[in-house]
Amino acid sequence: MPVLILGARSDIGLAVARRFARDGHPLQLAARNAIGLADDAADMALRHGVAVTLHEFDALACGGHAAFVASLPELPGIAVCCVGLLGDQIENERDIAAATLVLRSNFEGPASVLAALANAFAARGSGTLVGISSVAGERGRASNYVYGAAKAGFTAFLSGLRNRLTRHGVQVISVLPGFVATRMTAGLALPARLTAQPEAVADAIASAVRRRCDVVYVLPVWRIIMAVIRLIPEPLFKRMRL
Repeated sequence: MPVLILGARSDIGLAVARRFARDGHPLQLAARNAIGLADDAADMALRHGVAVTLHEFDALACGGHAAFVASLPELPGIAVCCVGLLGDQIENERDIAAATLVLRSNFEGPASVLAALANAFAARGSGTLVGISSVAGERGRASNYVYGAAKAGFTAFLSGLRNRLTRHGVQVISVLPGFVATRMTAGLALPARLTAQPEAVADAIASAVRRRCDVVYVLPVWRIIMAVIRLIPEPLFKRMRL
């Protein structure tokens, strides 16, 4: 069965697609303006000898997600949601429309399409759903709390979905990458030792699917960092610049 990549135009989405193609999986690449992925699809099909199809998909058009899933030529065995939008915290504080877009792009849209896939996978009794969330969702910080709030919601959604679907033979994986060097983070001063490449995220996802993991920190150091941040007492946390 094919692997569906939602948000396939993103750097992480393309890296995940290439990783699964290398392993011999047929691909369904879903994104806005999906035709723009034609060259990438042709390259993966030729390089790895797998079938690659393109599918128009808008994560924010939640009312059409059930129809989108039904329209796929074959229900995938694995679905990876790479949809997301970092946004700008200062802009989000000043512009409610900008904040709403970040919230919808990181929580509402991804949760909606995975809910539609979850129902189809549960009815079949098998499959793997992968959601890319963020360590930013583990505690609200002044520097990115709108984005963090959306990711916190998505992480909780994935946890609940996993609890619900385990009895139906469906695996749900939460991926918490930390910093990733992509177009979305271009221009940010990211610490090299805490920053993963898209290919590392793809490798972590492929490994998690194979080992049937539940929660994955792409760089293990983030598990320690976030454990420490969660333990900081609130009176002290309020005075910190994070």
